Amino acid sequence: MSIKCDKCKHASIIYQRYSGMHLCKKHFMEDVERKIKLTIRKHYPVKKNETIAVAISGGKDSSVLLYMLHKIFGERPDIRLIALSVDEGIVGYREKTLEQAKQLTNRLGIEHIILSFGQEYGRTMDEIASWDREKGTCSYCGVLRKSILNRKALELGATKLAIGHNLDDEAQTIMLNHLKGDVERMVRLVPPCELEGLVLRIKPLRFVPEKEIAIYAYLNDLPLSTGACPYAHEAMRGEVREILDNFEDRHPGTKYALLSGFDKIANILSRELPVARLVHCRICGQAASGELCQACKLLGK
Repeated sequence: MSIKCDKCKHASIIYQRYSGMHLCKKHFMEDVERKIKLTIRKHYPVKKNETIAVAISGGKDSSVLLYMLHKIFGERPDIRLIALSVDEGIVGYREKTLEQAKQLTNRLGIEHIILSFGQEYGRTMDEIASWDREKGTCSYCGVLRKSILNRKALELGATKLAIGHNLDDEAQTIMLNHLKGDVERMVRLVPPCELEGLVLRIKPLRFVPEKEIAIYAYLNDLPLSTGACPYAHEAMRGEVREILDNFEDRHPGTKYALLSGFDKIANILSRELPVARLVHCRICGQAASGELCQACKLLGK
């Protein structure tokens, strides 16, 4: 005998341990969409005549992000959505997801721009990975990807830059910053963090667990690629992911508690430790906290 949805008499497709609810397909989809809409309304309200750049890799998270933003704002003539993809230059990894991104943007009728490390920085991620370096490849990739996305978003006149970070990503980032004692970075995580020279980054999926993003993508015939980057093993994030997954398994709701608790603490931190005013990098002109932006510092090294 199948388990029934707690909101109707249809068969349940998922059990949310953190909420104690069994949900059918219809009510599961509504729950995911409710969380996303509430996050936008509460943290990132969209006004008239906005341009939203959407970072899309072609994986499940960014695909659900683009799909949902199109579902919410696609009929509004005053809102412009532009999809931005980044080809880091990782042979055998990025080609498939970029093709999936192209197919999805064509399906939704959304303008799609592909940027590349090779064209922007004159070197690929595979080349950078071969360097004799102090930092892990993820440190380079993350900084350079943020920089190239922000530069293009500014060029397009975007008012917001949407990123597909889900609940798991946010919880991992919070834990990483705690472990590293990086208080300044914690303050910049508070939504919304507006800084001159940086397009406002928004994270509509931040209250949706990764597992639920995957199920939602499957139910809506969206790309589900979950292949790991070949350099991911160098990052500390993998260890933190495992720790949090174990805690969540034993104590459902841990990730939600970590995120909601952080938001409360961070609001106090942001008042006590205001983010320093940014200046222009003397090499590339992008926003920077000092003479050079982080991207130019890394590439200079």
